[in-house]
Formats: sequence, structure tokens, C-alpha cells
Amino acid sequence: MKHALVETDLGWAAIGIEGGKVCAAALPTTRELAEFAIADWGADEPASEEEAAPFVGLVLRAVAGEEIKLDGNVRIGVGTEFQRAVWESVSRIPKGKTLTYGELAADAGYPGAARAVGQAVGSNPIPLLIPCHRVVASNGIGGFGGDIRLKKRLLAAEGIHY
Repeated sequence: MKHALVETDLGWAAIGIEGGKVCAAALPTTRELAEFAIADWGADEPASEEEAAPFVGLVLRAVAGEEIKLDGNVRIGVGTEFQRAVWESVSRIPKGKTLTYGELAADAGYPGAARAVGQAVGSNPIPLLIPCHRVVASNGIGGFGGDIRLKKRLLAAEGIHY
């Protein structure tokens, strides 16, 4: 797996690239933690600027709250059938909209599985590009794999305020 670091307005993000597709991503944080994510993935070769450019653009647009289209440029090599169904449903949540964990469970074909959906959302291998920040609790903003302030900033960039 190759990798790229992306400096965004919210911090440093990391992207894992394999076979011309994004296969991993880390939410914006410190450069040190982004580099740790890359090491954790075993991504020991930097992607060329040309190879990384389309994915860097996706991350920058996602952080800015813009609509992004994945158009087949994502490869997820992990996850159970259930997790993949959840991630597919998350990827369909449009910019500026949210779903509760319960609504997402129903959309993914698993009504009543809100807790399990929360676990699947938390294990999303490509956050930002599969916009797990758009999944909220029925009584508030809910959890987030990154800092809750980051979730609020990502949602605010899309016009959603908590």
C-alpha cells in the first residue's frame, strides 16, 4: 500500500492507496498521528504526487463540506457483510443531511440494530470519504472516532449545527 499525507484546514489527514484506489484514510489530526496511521497500515511507500492528487482533492473537498463522488475509486478490503452494508448506506447520506443510527440500521437492511450499526460506523476504514460524521444519535450528535469537535466542524461545514 502506498500513502499520502494531506494538510487540511482541520489538521493532517492520511490516505492509503492501493491499485489506484483509496483503501484507507485517517481523519484530520496532528501530523504525528497521521504518520502513525500510515505506519499502522503498513503503507511503506509514498504515492507519487500524480497518483495521490485525485484522492487529496477528495479529502480537501470533504473537509470543506463540499459534495464528493467516489465513482469507483475506493477499495475496501476489510469488513463483514454487515459492516459493508452499513458503510454503503453511510456513503449514500447526502451532503448537508444526517441519519440517526436507527435510521441507518433500517436503511442498511438491519432494522433494530442501531448499536451494532454504531460499532460498524466506528470501524469505517475510510472516514471523511465514507462520511460517518453524518450519522448522529437520536438524542444529539452521538459519538465519533475522532474528536467530537471535529465532527461538529465537519457537520458545520455542511450547514448542520450541533
